[in-house]
Amino acid sequence: MPSSAKLLGPVDAYYRDFVLTPGALDFVIHLHKTFHERRKKLLQDRVERQKEWDRGTKPCFLSTTQDIRNSEWRVASVPHDLQDRRVEITGPVERKMMINALNCGAKVFMADLEDSCSPRWANILRGHDNLNRAVRRTIDFVNEDGKAYTLNEKTATLLVRPRGWHLIEKNLLVDNEPVSASLFDFAVYFFNNAQELLSRRSGPYFYLPKLENHNEARLWADVFKEGEIYLNVPRGSVRATVLIETITAAFEMDEILWELKDSIVGLNAGRWDYIFSMIKKFGRRPDHVLPDRQQVAMTVPFMRAYTELLVRTCHRRGAHAIGGMAAFIPNRRDPGVTEKAIAAVKKDKEREANDGFDGTWIAHPDLLPVAMEVFNRFLGGKPHQKERLREDVKVQDTDLLNTTIEGSFVSEEGVRTNISVALQYLNQWLVGQGAVAINNLMEDAATAEISRAQLWQWLKQNCVLSNGKTFVQSMYETVRREELSHLKQAGGTQRYDDAARLLDELVVGSEFTEFLTLPAYHYLDHNFP
Repeated sequence: MPSSAKLLGPVDAYYRDFVLTPGALDFVIHLHKTFHERRKKLLQDRVERQKEWDRGTKPCFLSTTQDIRNSEWRVASVPHDLQDRRVEITGPVERKMMINALNCGAKVFMADLEDSCSPRWANILRGHDNLNRAVRRTIDFVNEDGKAYTLNEKTATLLVRPRGWHLIEKNLLVDNEPVSASLFDFAVYFFNNAQELLSRRSGPYFYLPKLENHNEARLWADVFKEGEIYLNVPRGSVRATVLIETITAAFEMDEILWELKDSIVGLNAGRWDYIFSMIKKFGRRPDHVLPDRQQVAMTVPFMRAYTELLVRTCHRRGAHAIGGMAAFIPNRRDPGVTEKAIAAVKKDKEREANDGFDGTWIAHPDLLPVAMEVFNRFLGGKPHQKERLREDVKVQDTDLLNTTIEGSFVSEEGVRTNISVALQYLNQWLVGQGAVAINNLMEDAATAEISRAQLWQWLKQNCVLSNGKTFVQSMYETVRREELSHLKQAGGTQRYDDAARLLDELVVGSEFTEFLTLPAYHYLDHNFP
């Protein structure tokens, strides 16, 4: 490495030879030196825009980019192995889960280095090793009972979700600053696998998370171009799908597609982060208090407007519109829970398919049959339904910001559930698990963000609960002590005391912490796999 770089995390001989090779490290450092200052400026822009929202300004469709929205243009043609995306499965970069996801029959598998991955250094290195093996079809796993897992002849198309622009990889310093986790994940995967993927008639495909505006999309577009030049691969080799999971990005969907038009293939309705974004952006506004999480369904006004606009925007530009994740998961030990989960997922997927989405997400292989049946029924022999332009959809600024939910309320049970879920998830995240089944729902960082953000918002707004009590700090502390005691008594691997300290920081602090993963990252044990 150049003298300006310092590797803090341990890397044994295997990972030096096959994952974090000298060439891959050089590429990470090159991207850092090229794009680091731009990234920092964009993150500072987020801070400045948040100050505007806190003063009462609201996001809107940009007047400066009206010509992009009004003119006729289309994104680049979609590669053959991304034409049919009717059901996509997502999950962390853990070896057995990856094999099962690639084999389950879904059209796409999104391997997640972000919301469902606790970014311990060992998890990141192992995750990239598993990605390398998946690309080369050498990934395998043998459980403690001797059962072997290998890839089927036909597998899902692999997409990778790197960590978001706001995150760092503190185990690699350049000029005494940690590198961007986004650039680290992109660089290591792209350097190790781009040529191999192209030789297999696929390509380096990515899901891009947490974008807030088209300028952040432009940065990704420039990173892609730089990577293609650096490795001397054909222009347009990199393909991306962008998760529209922030309220600000919802106002700039056309512009995001435009900035990435040479490489983008679609947008995804990242529903859980989108709800979190609404709370985050307007947490200080009493007119935007959201009720108990289960009441914020996909059919409430602001969610309905956002998803229908996404379909219309994508199809007008020739891009895929991919639906979001239903959090329900089956329970193989409880048929009643499984029956309810399948019914809820079916209803959710029928809504998406009827609205014009070209595909959807699932989090568990057991949900594949119901999701596939729905989209097979709507698509028939077609790979997508981009011909449905949804010109009937007319969305105004006020529609995207309409958080009115008829008959909604905040309950003491909602408070207790949010505290319990946040504690359970943070505990698991701190011990290295990023996707956790809690109360028959799949929780990841995005859903945990909703829990802690609602607690902060309800506390700051002195919310009156459905039982007439006012939610104040003393109530939070009482319920948190009770839930913490119950969870610790249940046993298992525990970092509940750290989880409780972290939750207190996130909930009772005067300022809203932008992402829970930022302070949580400092609690991780980075240097011991």
